[in-house]
Amino acid sequence: MLMEIIKVDKPIKLKEELVGFVFRVYQGTGGAYPALEWVEKKPSIDDFEGFAKVYEPFLEFRLKEEFDELYVLRDDNGDIAGTIALVYSLEGKDVWWVPDEIRNEKTGLIEFFMVDPTYRGKGYGSKLLEFAIERLKELGRIPYVITFPELEAYSYYIRKGFTEVMRYKEFVVLKKDD
Repeated sequence: MLMEIIKVDKPIKLKEELVGFVFRVYQGTGGAYPALEWVEKKPSIDDFEGFAKVYEPFLEFRLKEEFDELYVLRDDNGDIAGTIALVYSLEGKDVWWVPDEIRNEKTGLIEFFMVDPTYRGKGYGSKLLEFAIERLKELGRIPYVITFPELEAYSYYIRKGFTEVMRYKEFVVLKKDD
């Protein structure tokens, strides 16, 4: 199966497709990801309407205001199999989860990193992550990830060579050194 990483020129145009993709990830992780930490009562993993209602405004904000670059991995049918976003222009952005200590022109955040549950364990996540790390290095940035320590993603990043540099609020900040 040939999978291609494609840069999305107008991310907001993919909003509807991305909501569906993220819902599949939500279902596949039993509701663990995305964490939806701002929602008092998380929707059930069968409730697409409830999920879309709480997640779509957040996604729209991220697509319009936060992400500097968005990439999708598409399968043979043209469906989204994975996503990854880069955030490296932090000035003036409402990214409250980024600690001041790393808010500078050298920081590059890896965000919105997901693989469709159907494709997990096949190396596509590694391909996306390596691509993002290389892209940030091309831009002269140091790759960082901000996640929750209790998520499976935390140990995944550690296995991929990231090191914990600090705890911040409810998050953990990880950095990829050369």
